[in-house]
Amino acid sequence: MKSKKNLTRFTYETAAFEGWRLCISRAGTTFTKYFPDKKLGGGKKSLAAAEKALAELKAVIEGSKRVDGKLAPATIKKGEKILADAF
Repeated sequence: MKSKKNLTRFTYETAAFEGWRLCISRAGTTFTKYFPDKKLGGGKKSLAAAEKALAELKAVIEGSKRVDGKLAPATIKKGEKILADAF
């Protein structure tokens, strides 16, 4: 599987973690979440969960208002909640 925009595939033979990392930065705020294959039942399922969370997060970020060029605190909390509830 290949990495995609805002989604990076981690596959290391010597490391304990295999899965996808969602990382998106907007207006000075970075959101990051790992989607492990072991916990989600395989590479395709972890990718699907990561893509779903990314779509929800983008919808919240793109529809938000900015305060002094940065994301509003309420938007940041919504984004963090989406990632916390991702799986």
